[in-house]
Amino acid sequence: MTRHASPPPLRDIVRHPEFVRGMRDMAGMAVGIGAWGLVTGVAMTKSGMPVPLAIFMSLLVYAGSAQLAVLPLIIAGSPVWVVWLTASCVNLRFVIFSAMWRSYFGHFHRAYRCLLGYVSGDVTFVLFTRRYPDLKHSPEQLPYFWGASTINWVAWQGLSIAGMLFANAIPQRWGLGFAGVLALLGVLCSMLSDRISWVAAGVSGLAAIAAFALPLKLNILVAIAAAVAVGLVMEAAFALHRRMGAS
Repeated sequence: MTRHASPPPLRDIVRHPEFVRGMRDMAGMAVGIGAWGLVTGVAMTKSGMPVPLAIFMSLLVYAGSAQLAVLPLIIAGSPVWVVWLTASCVNLRFVIFSAMWRSYFGHFHRAYRCLLGYVSGDVTFVLFTRRYPDLKHSPEQLPYFWGASTINWVAWQGLSIAGMLFANAIPQRWGLGFAGVLALLGVLCSMLSDRISWVAAGVSGLAAIAAFALPLKLNILVAIAAAVAVGLVMEAAFALHRRMGAS
């Protein structure tokens, strides 16, 4: 039976220099993440969702893209299976992230790994893998992860809940919807690090526009499916090319 390691005490994590490094690296992204959270919070409240339920959803789900994707479906009274399928498709990337996280944190017990999975995010993953590109464990990785994840969680939840509480006091002329789009574009561009991701992002955008007339916002699912398909095909093609070049 495999024995799993216990995580270090919280005080040791917080005092580690890499914890501060993670916070500092994430601080540059916090403005965009906060703006995105504010827009999401306002949208959830103005859709008619009760504030306590919106706060509960934000704290429980903690997935801005999924929340924004399913919100129009909930408002339109879409079937539950469409809402769940959309949220699952939008969050499929976290399955890939989790496989990567296992290389760094797989030695911890399951409950702690679930906690790490909950607080992890897209930008956290990007910053972490840039800081530690080798898929192997080292003690300083956990403090860095928690430093970045703490700023990410506070920026998102703080501004998201603020948007829910003060949605009716925020005038439409502020153009928060456009600000949210800009914030999403900023986060997206920070994640496009190679040719495959750029092509997949472009294809998904074109697919979403081409399928815009579909009911129940199903163009979102079409865009996700197109991006995943293109990414997988290009990855397989590049892998085959590398093998042929090596032979």
